[in-house]
Amino acid sequence: MNYLNKLERKFGRYAIPNLSKWLIFGYAIGYVLYYMEMITKLPVLEFLMLDPAKVMHGQIWRLVTWVLMPPSYSNIFFYIIMMLLYYQLGTALERTWGTFRYNAYIFGGILFTAVGVMVTFFVMRALNMPAAYIMGYSVSTYYINLSIFLAFAVCYPEMQLMLYFIIPVKIKWLAILYAVLVGVSFFQSGWTGRIVIVMSLMNFLVFFFSTRDYHRVSPSEIKRKRDFRAQTAPPKMRRNDGALYKHKCAICGRTDLDDPSLEFRFCSKCDGGLEYCQDHLFTHEHVKKS
Repeated sequence: MNYLNKLERKFGRYAIPNLSKWLIFGYAIGYVLYYMEMITKLPVLEFLMLDPAKVMHGQIWRLVTWVLMPPSYSNIFFYIIMMLLYYQLGTALERTWGTFRYNAYIFGGILFTAVGVMVTFFVMRALNMPAAYIMGYSVSTYYINLSIFLAFAVCYPEMQLMLYFIIPVKIKWLAILYAVLVGVSFFQSGWTGRIVIVMSLMNFLVFFFSTRDYHRVSPSEIKRKRDFRAQTAPPKMRRNDGALYKHKCAICGRTDLDDPSLEFRFCSKCDGGLEYCQDHLFTHEHVKKS
């Protein structure tokens, strides 16, 4: 990920430390506004959601304020647990990657989501399709939070979480379950929902594919490994009866076919790469050519 190294050297000093804390703080503001809207019946969140049509009419703050839109957790207790979990996972990722890379991951997800929604709006308008159903209420940081979970699962797949505080489950299995549920949601959603899902998880896709080692599966690397195994494999020799053997004692002539339990070793003090069985390895006379 050389491009990130270059960006970090240039802009690393501007990274926000402990970004997860500020994300949780933003979610808390969003939930306060959500309950205010329920009590007062005033459309408070409507002024924050990402509505492309209103952005084009000058309300550009919506490109940022939609981050405050809370995920649809109706149970406040469940919301608190999930936010604490994401805070711990995000903090661990920041310590693993560094502050700048974690910032790039989170802000990349936010940027991809905003760009995806706006591009969808322009495409639909160019095709004379009704774009009114692109509702900002459907655009939240739910899938960005999910990308934090997935990235953590890739980095620490064997870590265990206590499901319902009782059942120990490896995080990789929960990540697979989440991925399946997201796939189901993708096929059940309309085009707007699909684009939101893909663009919100684009930061994870970029991270996942950019950290894979594709060199090891390249044809040249596969051929190199095959040639290396062929060159380093012990030679197979043939006895008088035609059977192939790999090891043969230079003293007694026994092979690995005569007794599979025999151990054979090469003597470092003998010239010519002579091999001896376990009975003669320490008792033979060393052979010197000169």
